Amino acid sequence: MKKVLTITLLMSMMTMTFTPVLAVENTNTAQPKQFKSMVKKSKKVSDDYKYAYVNMDFWNSFNDANLSAYIDKAIKNNYDLKNATLAVEEYYQNTRLQFANELPQVGAGFSPSYVKLPGQSSWDWAFATPAIANYEADIFLKNRDKTKSAKKLYEGSQYDERAAYIAIASSVGTAYLNIVRLDKLIQLQKEIVDLRQEIYDLMLARNREGITSTADTVIANKALVQGQTDLIELEKQREFLLHQLAVLTGESPENVNEFKISAYENVNYTGNIPSEISSDVIVQRPDYLKAEAMVEKAGIDVRVARKEFLPTINITGLALFNAANFGSAWSTSSMLGALAAGAMLPIFTGGRRIANLKLKKVQYDEILNRYLKTNLTAIQEVNDALVAVKKDTEKMEQTKKQSELEKTDFMYNRDKYNQGTISKLDLIQYKENLLTIDKLVAQQQIECMVDYISLYKAVGSKI
Repeated sequence: MKKVLTITLLMSMMTMTFTPVLAVENTNTAQPKQFKSMVKKSKKVSDDYKYAYVNMDFWNSFNDANLSAYIDKAIKNNYDLKNATLAVEEYYQNTRLQFANELPQVGAGFSPSYVKLPGQSSWDWAFATPAIANYEADIFLKNRDKTKSAKKLYEGSQYDERAAYIAIASSVGTAYLNIVRLDKLIQLQKEIVDLRQEIYDLMLARNREGITSTADTVIANKALVQGQTDLIELEKQREFLLHQLAVLTGESPENVNEFKISAYENVNYTGNIPSEISSDVIVQRPDYLKAEAMVEKAGIDVRVARKEFLPTINITGLALFNAANFGSAWSTSSMLGALAAGAMLPIFTGGRRIANLKLKKVQYDEILNRYLKTNLTAIQEVNDALVAVKKDTEKMEQTKKQSELEKTDFMYNRDKYNQGTISKLDLIQYKENLLTIDKLVAQQQIECMVDYISLYKAVGSKI
């Protein structure tokens, strides 16, 4: 009857979920270097690697403390970057979950019971403590390959994190420089509006004296209104960019009035912009590295799909302590032990394994094509950025020459005005022409700096 009780208690315990369940790591098993690095990553508290992602030397080359401060603020406070970092942790934990399948699973429980057996007049206590250990013998390395596949996803998330930091830093830099540009354009546009107001006032006075026609006065008024409209549009664009900069840096758009923006004249890039980019830099782009990792993962998945045709081998160990009193519950005399092994080979699955293998092969080809396209896209983006830097720089130099000529022309005409050979209206028009070309110089100067940022992004910050 004790045997019957023992077996009954054992079966009842085997239908339960044992707690606690311990995933015991075999210390004799060598861990891959990559897995060790992930352990270090999970314990890392320093944010130094994030600054390495964005290459702060590049941003410091603009010689603008405000710009560098906004980049730093975005690194610390941007919510997209926080989610990118959390995604890395998520994939890291998924890898650990998969790695746990390579280790033995051990469960233990405790079941006291108070029973009365048939034919007995008294109730007796019985104490059962079962423990079960199960291990899938990975002789075909199927679980090992699944862990490798999960690690590739973890690698990919790290590359996504790096790409996110580069993209956000680029967006912050572009928004900030465009605000600097708009500040300068607004300043010049206000001067143009003042000049057009002066022109209109003069034309209105001349019209009253019958010197200027009403049509010319209306034209002057139209020019004034257009200048005021252009000024409002520039101010609107500036507000939008300030709101964008606030969100990028984790600030509320309500606080944009407190933002510090350097003057256009104080922003000067002194770094080195290469005329050529080595292919070694291109292959270090995070999207390229992720595409490469995904190709490797797809290859591993094909290998795993093939191994699904092989049998699964499980080793199970059982230990049961059963006693009628608590004091002897864990004595060797009350112990029942068993060790068993079994192999299971699916015979018929409705074609699932064959379809899965073909599916993984198709997915591999798709991922390989994306990898090849990523390679071409990387080359295109780098070449486009280099061409933009070169041509916009050439255009800016020509515009600067035009600005110098316009400035010289204005000085000559100012002398003519002082000599009384031209009217004040003519001098004001020459002044407006000079301000217009100054606006173009400021526009193109910032465009060149934005081109530097585009090149920085195209080479994965390795500039």
